[in-house]
Amino acid sequence: MKCTHELPYRIGGRWTAHVLRALQGGRRRFGEVRGEMPWVTAKVLAETLRAMERDGTVSREAFEENPPRVEYELTAQGRKVLGLLDLCCDWARENLVET
Repeated sequence: MKCTHELPYRIGGRWTAHVLRALQGGRRRFGEVRGEMPWVTAKVLAETLRAMERDGTVSREAFEENPPRVEYELTAQGRKVLGLLDLCCDWARENLVET
């Protein structure tokens, strides 16, 4: 279920809902998450992911490889926020007039 750009609420920062959707399918590398949101700069995405990690909605795992590899995944709390996002999307579809 996609629904982020027409959502009348913001969960966290501006791009948090998009990151939640990008990670809902499971663990992903930074580049994969960025591929879901090409309009967001790498700097802003990194800041968003760091904030989500601090909030406890995303976990980050860095691997000792060359080149470095970092993967992100929703935590149990992040999965709960997905449920809230789904409710907000349902409300928006039922109550907002299409333009």
